[in-house]
Amino acid sequence: MSQSRRRFLQSLAALPGAASLPACAQTPGRPRDVYQELGIRPLINAAGTYTYLSASLRPAEVAEAMESASRHFVNLNELHAAVGKRISALLGCEAALVTAGAASALLLGTAACVAGKDRDKIRRLPDTTGMKNEVLLPRAHRNGYDHAVRAAGVRLIEVETLADAERAVSERTAMLLYFNVHGPEGPIKVDEFAALARTKGIPALIDAAADIPPVDNYARFLKMGYDLAAFSGGKVLRGPQCSGFLLGRKDLVEAAAANDSPETDAIGRTNKVGKEEIVGAWAALEHFLKADSAERWRDWERRCATIVESLRGIRKLGVESFVPEIANAVPHLRLRWTREDLGTTAARVVAGLRDGEPRIEIRDSGEEWIEVAVWMLQPGEDAIVGRRLKELLRP
Repeated sequence: MSQSRRRFLQSLAALPGAASLPACAQTPGRPRDVYQELGIRPLINAAGTYTYLSASLRPAEVAEAMESASRHFVNLNELHAAVGKRISALLGCEAALVTAGAASALLLGTAACVAGKDRDKIRRLPDTTGMKNEVLLPRAHRNGYDHAVRAAGVRLIEVETLADAERAVSERTAMLLYFNVHGPEGPIKVDEFAALARTKGIPALIDAAADIPPVDNYARFLKMGYDLAAFSGGKVLRGPQCSGFLLGRKDLVEAAAANDSPETDAIGRTNKVGKEEIVGAWAALEHFLKADSAERWRDWERRCATIVESLRGIRKLGVESFVPEIANAVPHLRLRWTREDLGTTAARVVAGLRDGEPRIEIRDSGEEWIEVAVWMLQPGEDAIVGRRLKELLRP
C-alpha cells in the first residue's frame, strides 16, 4: 500500500464516529438492503400515493433512464429545455417544466405571474412590494397546499361566488387559483373560473396534482382556459417522487424557469430538481402513455376482486368498489361494519395491519369503515392484503 493511500485511510479512521459506522459490504450476488441496514421496516402500500408513504415505485424503464442520466455531467438549463420540449410534444401543450413536485409547480407558477422574467423582481421575492401580489381563490379551496402559493409573497383573497370573484379582481390581482380536487365543495365551477380569468385578462393556475387518470386531464384544463396547470410526477405516473410538471403558456413557463433552480438568487432555488429526476419524469410519462390503459384498469379491478374474494364469508361486512370522482380516480374498495357485528373498529384494523407482518398501510376513516387502494400494490400483494384483512375482521 502506498504511503498516500495509507495516510488517507488513517485520516478516515480518525473521523468522529468512524468506528461506529456500519459495514456496507453486501453478500456477493445479493442486492444491498439499505432499509435493513437502517432498521426501517418497508411496507405494503394499500393506502395510495401519499407523500409520507413515499408515493410510488418506479418501473424498470424509469429507473434505467435515471441511471443513464446519472453517468454524465450536463447543463441543467439545457436539459430542462430539452425535456420540456419532449413533454409538451407528448401532451400537446405550449410548454412544460419539470418541477420538484406539484407543490413546487404551484410556487413557481405563482412566481411567474408575480415577477415574470424581471430579474430585479425575481431577486426580491417573497418581497412583493410594488408588484401585483393578490391571488384569488374560492374559499372552499383553502388547504395546506396553498402554502406553496403564499410562499411567493402573495396575499390570498378568498371569494365565495363567481360574482364575488369578479368584484374582487383589481389592479393588484396577479393570478386566479383553483384546486380541482375541491371543485365540488364550492359554488364556483372549474370552467367558470377559467372563463373569468380570460375575461379579465389575468393568468389562472389550476392544481390538478392527483388528477391523472384520465390522461386527457393533462390537456383538458389548458383547453378550458387555464394558463398553467400543476401535476405530480410521483403518483400514478410512477416517476420520481420529487418530480412534477408545470404545463401551459410558453411565456409563463419560461418565467417559472427563470424563478427556479439552477438560478442562484431566485425563490425556486430551494426547489432543485436533479438531472436524474428531470429525465425520470420524462421517462415515466413516456412509459405511462405507451402502456395499455385498458389493461392497466383491468389489472386494478382484478386486485380488488382478489381482496373481495378473500373476505367472502365474513357476515355483516359490507364491501363495495368505487372510483373517486376527482383525484386518484382509480378502483378502490370500501369496507363497512359495526363494532357490535365484528367486535373491532377501523382504528384497530389499521393498527393491526401496520404492526403486523408484513407491515401494511391502509386508509383510516376514523369510523367503522376503511378504504383499500390497490393501484400501488405489487404482484401478489393483493392476496396478502386480503388474507391479513380477513384475519383482523373475522369475528
